[in-house]
Amino acid sequence: MSLKRNILDLRKRKQEVQLGGGEKAIEKQVAMGKKTARERIMSILDEDSFHEYDLFVEHTARDFDMDKKVLHGDGVIIGTGTIYNQPVCIYAQDFTVAGGSLGLMHARKITKIMDHALKMRVPLIGINDSGGARIQEGVNSLAGYGEIFYRNTKASGVIPQISVILGPCAGGAVYSPALTDFVFVVENISKMFITGPSVIKTVLGEEISMEELGGARVHSEITGNAHFYAESEDECFDQIKSLISFIPWNNTQKARKFPPQEPTSSLNIEEIVPSDPRRPYDIRDIIRAVTDSSEFFEIMEHFARNIVIGFGRLKGDTVGFVANQPKYLAGVLDCDSSDKAARFIRYCDAFNIPIVTLEDMPGYLPGVDQEHAGVIRHGAKLLYAYSEATVPKITVILRKAYGGGYIAMNSRHLGADFVFAWPTAEIAVMGPEGAANIVFRKEIAEAENPDEVRKQKIEEYKEKFANPYVAAAKGYIDEVIEPAETRSLLIHSLTLSDNKVDARPAKKHGIPPF
Repeated sequence: MSLKRNILDLRKRKQEVQLGGGEKAIEKQVAMGKKTARERIMSILDEDSFHEYDLFVEHTARDFDMDKKVLHGDGVIIGTGTIYNQPVCIYAQDFTVAGGSLGLMHARKITKIMDHALKMRVPLIGINDSGGARIQEGVNSLAGYGEIFYRNTKASGVIPQISVILGPCAGGAVYSPALTDFVFVVENISKMFITGPSVIKTVLGEEISMEELGGARVHSEITGNAHFYAESEDECFDQIKSLISFIPWNNTQKARKFPPQEPTSSLNIEEIVPSDPRRPYDIRDIIRAVTDSSEFFEIMEHFARNIVIGFGRLKGDTVGFVANQPKYLAGVLDCDSSDKAARFIRYCDAFNIPIVTLEDMPGYLPGVDQEHAGVIRHGAKLLYAYSEATVPKITVILRKAYGGGYIAMNSRHLGADFVFAWPTAEIAVMGPEGAANIVFRKEIAEAENPDEVRKQKIEEYKEKFANPYVAAAKGYIDEVIEPAETRSLLIHSLTLSDNKVDARPAKKHGIPPF
């Protein structure tokens, strides 16, 4: 009977603690259109797979009457579970308990599950919904954030780290998501900023809403701080599960292999790219024309749209795609697109994911704004990322490949393993119009009919350089291929380079142009 009473007492205690801040606080959370922390965890993990740790942890603060307050679980839930039957570690801040504020024990719970994830080499998912540092605990709160940041950095490139912003995430709290691999945001729910609207109004006299300052769209479209945007929490959770299906569990593994599938897209790859090099098209149609089941999981879809990044599969294996997007700004490289691509390349390299580059762009974006924004430094990040990557690297030049952009987009000169080109490829220092005006400037100026001579010289330049054969003659391109051969040659190249070894000089680490 004593054991039964103890079991009943345990169940009662669990039930009380699992209510978090209580019924009224939960009702308020739901009224804001938000799920509870526990519901969020259950929505992401496989059914009945969650095991919670540190359920009965309480805060230790004594100042400002904190000794009289009971904060169940100290405002955060931690534990382990599975997604697609594979183990993950997870934590979720509980806004119903003291606004999810971070105190010493709250931070210790988070760092405990972070240490567990790193030790067990499994992905870590963090759900952020917090009012920020718990002011009543003073420097202990700041210390807690520092401990979290340190572990984010330590785990970087070892295990996948996923941040889900499902409420406010302000001040020092924003730097943990910024240190992780992927950040998910939801319309009208996610808020991220260093200083809130009230501080901005006090200091600068500017009025702005929380949504305009750091809402989901702002970070998806303008800042690039968010990788995935969703209109509801459920859509966000589906995105997380899709991402998890493409990536390996740690840096010693490869992503899970799926049964090979043929592309299902009705698109004819030979009809996607217009014959007129000035006409745009959607590079995602090319990707879907070659991937298994025509599936492409795009990342940072709404930011720096002139470049496209994301995951697809070729013969069942995950591949990272980096592709210029002629549909936006002709696919040029600029500060933001260079940052976006470089970071993704480094992620793929860290987690053994081969990289396929699809190239069609006229070079780096010219202009005073870009120069003053540091396009030299930002553009160099892309050069560094490709040069540093040791995973299989394959490039297909579809159309334009001009100037420094040709080099930057995983050219042979940066260590590409395979470089293929369609017959429509144009590889040159610059476009025919600009080149003709420079190379034949004197002839054009002295001609009786300058416009006619200019047209002739442009055609002459096109004939000589606006094709892949000059580069192929020098061995910079392995093979000029028909568009219909693209998928089979990508698969062949990946199969051939499956056991690739790329030895590099011994060093502590390189120094990228951050």
